[in-house]
Amino acid sequence: MPGEFILETRGLTKEFKGFVAVNNVDLKVRRGDIHALIGPNGAGKTTFFNLLTKFLPPTRGSIDFNGEDITHEKPAQTARRGIVRSFQISAVFPHMTVLENVRAALQRGLGTSFHFWKPESSLLPLHERAAQLLESVGLHGFANELTVNLPYGRKRALELATTMALEPELMLLDEPTQGMGHEDVHRVTELIKQVSAGRTILMVEHNMNVVSSIANRITVLQRGAVIADGPYEEVSKNPLVIEAYMGSTTTELQGAH
Repeated sequence: MPGEFILETRGLTKEFKGFVAVNNVDLKVRRGDIHALIGPNGAGKTTFFNLLTKFLPPTRGSIDFNGEDITHEKPAQTARRGIVRSFQISAVFPHMTVLENVRAALQRGLGTSFHFWKPESSLLPLHERAAQLLESVGLHGFANELTVNLPYGRKRALELATTMALEPELMLLDEPTQGMGHEDVHRVTELIKQVSAGRTILMVEHNMNVVSSIANRITVLQRGAVIADGPYEEVSKNPLVIEAYMGSTTTELQGAH
């Protein structure tokens, strides 16, 4: 039986020549949750994601995934376990069509990414699954459009589809609504809720309206350390959190970006 927590870090720390970017972080991500990691700029959120995906080695501490210690694995090993990071790491190909982008991600999942000599007809079995993934993120009408022509919000939806093509068990979303207008923020927020079915999501996000509407649990970092952890209603009223974001404890945290 799988455990209650899909991901757990204990004392996770990253130091850079005396500067502590991530400081003794204990984090538990419950299986099936949307878990938000928030904090002001420079809090250590991106460094923490880089530790999880093995693009940085920790100074000390441990990372467990599905009950197994993965602290010292290489990035490819961790990705094969089903931990996939989206938006910063997964790129789309601008001069391929939307369908071709998803198909390429499906090929990667099959381990045939570099079989360039295979005829295109061999890829036809992937079209149906690619079409299903595009349907799931509202891009079925854009399948033959060049990706470079997509509006910003639609490109983010395509990145979600390519991420799902890798069949992740844990999706790490790095600021999925950054730089978006209100309409795109709403669309991508709804997509995240939709694609969370049957998987776990850990997301870094600045938009408190997004966090409050979809996160089951929130962990707050400041200067690399956890200062609060719990549901939004509890965390948003925490004086340490309010001061970290607003510089004062006299204002309640509401809809901050």
